[in-house]
Amino acid sequence: MADVMQVTQQISELCQQLNEYNHQYYVLDNPTVPDAHYDRLMRQLKELEQAHPDLMQLDSPSQKVGGEALKSFSQVEHQIPMLSLDNVFSEEEWQAFVKRITDKLADQQNIQFCAEPKLDGLAVSLRYEQGILVQAATRGDGKTGENITENVRTIGCIPLKLRGENYPEILEVRGEVFMPKASFAALNEKAIKNDEKTFANPRNAAAGSLRQLDSKITAKRNLAFYAYGLGFVNDENWLANSHYQRLMQVKQLGLPVCPEIKLLADQSGCAGFYQDILNRREALSYEIDGTVLKVDDIGAQQILGFVARAPRWATAYKFPAQEELTELLDVEFQVGRTGAITPVARLQPIFVGGVTVSNATLHNQDEINRLGLKIKDTVIIRRAGDVIPQITGVVLSDRPEDAKDIIFPTNCPECNSKVERVEKVHHFKTKESESSSQATFRCVGRLSCKAQLVQSIIHFVSRKGIDIEGLGDKIVELLVVSKLVTSPADLYQLSIEDFLSLDGFAELSAKNLYEAIQNRREITLDRFIYSLGIPDVGDSTSKSLAKELGSLNSIRKCHPILLSFISDVGNETAKEVFEFFNDNHNVIVLDKFKFDEIVTINDEHQVSYNFASKVLNEQWRIIHKLGILKVGEIASKALVSQLIDLNDLLELNYEKFLSITNENNKLLSLSIRNSVLDKIKESDFRVLVNDIQSSIDKLDLVNVSEEEDTSDDGGLQGLVFVLTGTMKNIKRNELGKLLEAHGAKVTSSVSNKTDYLIAGEKAGSKLAKAEALGITIIDDTKALNLLEQNGF
Repeated sequence: MADVMQVTQQISELCQQLNEYNHQYYVLDNPTVPDAHYDRLMRQLKELEQAHPDLMQLDSPSQKVGGEALKSFSQVEHQIPMLSLDNVFSEEEWQAFVKRITDKLADQQNIQFCAEPKLDGLAVSLRYEQGILVQAATRGDGKTGENITENVRTIGCIPLKLRGENYPEILEVRGEVFMPKASFAALNEKAIKNDEKTFANPRNAAAGSLRQLDSKITAKRNLAFYAYGLGFVNDENWLANSHYQRLMQVKQLGLPVCPEIKLLADQSGCAGFYQDILNRREALSYEIDGTVLKVDDIGAQQILGFVARAPRWATAYKFPAQEELTELLDVEFQVGRTGAITPVARLQPIFVGGVTVSNATLHNQDEINRLGLKIKDTVIIRRAGDVIPQITGVVLSDRPEDAKDIIFPTNCPECNSKVERVEKVHHFKTKESESSSQATFRCVGRLSCKAQLVQSIIHFVSRKGIDIEGLGDKIVELLVVSKLVTSPADLYQLSIEDFLSLDGFAELSAKNLYEAIQNRREITLDRFIYSLGIPDVGDSTSKSLAKELGSLNSIRKCHPILLSFISDVGNETAKEVFEFFNDNHNVIVLDKFKFDEIVTINDEHQVSYNFASKVLNEQWRIIHKLGILKVGEIASKALVSQLIDLNDLLELNYEKFLSITNENNKLLSLSIRNSVLDKIKESDFRVLVNDIQSSIDKLDLVNVSEEEDTSDDGGLQGLVFVLTGTMKNIKRNELGKLLEAHGAKVTSSVSNKTDYLIAGEKAGSKLAKAEALGITIIDDTKALNLLEQNGF
């Protein structure tokens, strides 16, 4: 027994000593012992652990060399989503970002910023429980990542056990894993010597290293890590109220933080920080592609909040892209799922911004005309934001005599249908430019065009759409080429025999895919809207349409001006939605879904009370959008105050105008009266007003009841919660705030109207009453899961 205790003590002392040396080397960048001494201690530890494997400690530094190879990565659900950052690329965009912040935080005199370089690596989340690293995960899609714990354990600068004792029971640290430039150069040099494939850039090398199934390989790649924020922390009292100070807390626990991080007194220092880092970019030991600037005060961060995928209180100020010269060899035309024909530049391959670029999108004919491009031109190619290759200019002095004009096709390159030119107008809230038009060429073939049909079905079955597992791009193309499907609805008519008729299918695979399709006959409205592939309508807009309008039928009835009352739906998007649901080709497909009962939408409801009341109470916005000369917001409000419905606008005359006054109790000017009276004489205008009023009537907005409103606001709108007892994972008042932020109502007493009781320890009489009333009872873990499912 004495020997075991002695060995345990030796192992513990060696672990403590070696972890301290690791901290000095990796975090403080100040090693205090020679490498040979470190190596001797490590050998001693390994020998003891090999002789006594049952005494190996969880935080042993010997475990940073890699364990057994894994067959695959398991999935990790992030308790708090890992969001990305929005970008700014210029001083003007940065100032616009600052203005949005200062406008929102108007009552705050001084807004400090936490600034740091934007590392070009891979975002990861480290979870410590009782101070021990128990899990590491990639960002993934923000909600679900891959479990890379074994690989992260091999990264020398990441402690397996936190330093000291002052840390929360559960602590999630977010940061960036990256490969230093020297490690990257050595890795590629070794690959060249061994006649192996090299990595294009350090980011790819870091990502590839982290996703090795064999952690021994990861251990050899010399990866590094810098913390930049926190995820879930179960003890809010531990947290500082400053983002910068939180990073200093993390640093004290032994986790490395970028030494370039700075706390800036106000936004004026951000430009200097950006320029300083840009000037020293090449001298840094790691690759960066910009700076990250965050509002430092946590309370201010909470006020500013988040958009769908990013915080409003932080942005990445990206560096100018690297540029190179190359030759434009040709231009090819691709057809997308909406029929949009996109020119793609084929380039002489060129290494720029860390990758070899051979293609670049040209967007549209306007872009080609703006650049003055010709085939065989020498062009300037850059990676915008270090991501998307772009052609930014032409070297006219190098233009050869045989350079050729780029001619847009008049017929679809896929189906030979005619191509139509569509003008899209984008509106901006700037004084310099209120709108700009952009031409798009579209194939009119719709689903008779193979390219559109294939892309439409691929989008329809995608993960955010119908989500049919196993129905990949190649199978979709086979189904289209074999003419087994001519619309997304046809997928549900396929038989096992149909799949067996295709190359590559056996009985089991045919049966599995058939069942996968049949199992997706029931779907939520927002997913179905997304799956339709309406131009400009993504995941977030689909949710907004479903929440506010409640059913496909209501969406089809909704005039574009009314659609624009919905958050996430601008004027152009509203037009796209309206045109999609009124297009004969699309109506046929939608009717097929409806009347053949191909899919069931399981959450349709009446138009939301929020939408109905907004339209009815703010009809002046409709008048404002009608384009009547000289009629602005004040005049629109004056006009609507005298109308029962919009059609009354068409009955105005000089006599009626004498009773219409603005908010200052003044009659509208003669020029406004003349402008309105002239406009209502136009037949097109009268049709427009009638159509809008007809849409209001068809949607029956006047009779939408608040009590009967079942529209969903993140799944929690209208739900009543009561909290009682001591929560395990979060403070009770904080949980209440989160629930309310997602549309729920939190009350202090249990009644028949209570939907959920969230019960912690020592719940008491409220728990007994809830049980007696048959109310659903959950704990705070399930409540947090419920919030996560609804966008927390």
